[in-house]
Amino acid sequence: MTRIYLDDAGSAPVLSEVIEAMRELPRGNASSLHAEGRAARSALDRARDTAALALGADRTEITFTSSGTEAVNLAITGVARRLSKRGVIVTWAAEHQAVLGAVRRLESDGHAVEVAGVDHDGRADPDSIPRGAAIVSIGLANNEVGTIQPVEEVIARAHELGALVHVDACAGPRWIPVPHGADLVSFSGHKLGADRGGMLFVREGVRLEPLLYGGPQEWGRRAGREDVPAAVATATALAVCGRDRENRSRLAGRQAASLRELLQELGGRQTGAAPLLPNFATCAFADRRGEDLLLALDIAGVAASSGSACASGSLDPSHVLLAMGLGLDEALGSLRLTTGYATTDDELNLARAIISSVLMRASARA
Repeated sequence: MTRIYLDDAGSAPVLSEVIEAMRELPRGNASSLHAEGRAARSALDRARDTAALALGADRTEITFTSSGTEAVNLAITGVARRLSKRGVIVTWAAEHQAVLGAVRRLESDGHAVEVAGVDHDGRADPDSIPRGAAIVSIGLANNEVGTIQPVEEVIARAHELGALVHVDACAGPRWIPVPHGADLVSFSGHKLGADRGGMLFVREGVRLEPLLYGGPQEWGRRAGREDVPAAVATATALAVCGRDRENRSRLAGRQAASLRELLQELGGRQTGAAPLLPNFATCAFADRRGEDLLLALDIAGVAASSGSACASGSLDPSHVLLAMGLGLDEALGSLRLTTGYATTDDELNLARAIISSVLMRASARA
């Protein structure tokens, strides 16, 4: 059976450039002084320089982590612990669970927290940042519906109030550039096409407490043996994402628009609104269960999603869709289709036929 992968936002297929970069990596510990260790250190240094160049940053501002979730937690929790409960930690109700989980944990530890609401498209309002804010965390784009956030406006407002800004860029940098000006930016390797790893940009002068204690690795921000393969993979993927981004986004936008049109013709209500990540097609169905649609599509050969893979196995409705004001039935009937770098028009046409058949059968049973 031909498989069609329409879950790029869940995990991007590994890039050919990453596979090539992973060939014949040294096996030594990058902290060791022998030849194998020096070779590993050299590979790690090149990865750090590659990531820094891709972001227009200094190499000392790059910290490699095990995942996007770790990068998010290191950014928010690390800075909050430095502030010793001074000021308010601010984020929005439709942010990723990694952000909300870190914020809730800090609240339970006695930090002042404010989780602001979003509009019906999942978009944050920069004016909802209160005076007294110390840390503001905003996503580059919403990972479930693709709504691009007003990051530059949030950065300007937060800095005007004297707050540090963390941008969760785990979703989006394959398709849109990360605005400059944030104090911390987190990345997820597997969302970039690296299959592994994570990374945190920490602006020069910003200090944070590590989550892991031990050795002095990663500029003292993250103790433990450096994962050289993950660092190389993540840095390579980040660099690739910056190449030919405009043309790739244009193609993805055309393909996703075709899918959005089909879903709406089949009775779906579009979730999220322009400006959107170009590869997103998301809808909610009040009369159909998202998990049933996903299973039927999977059997028919189409890999899709109902939202964040981090909520997989949960019977609860999407917190993102509820925050956007959708009813319970629609929140349980969501479908997310996301194209990727390798999605072809032939695959798209076949996927359209399969999706139409599956959704029409589901409608007939409803």
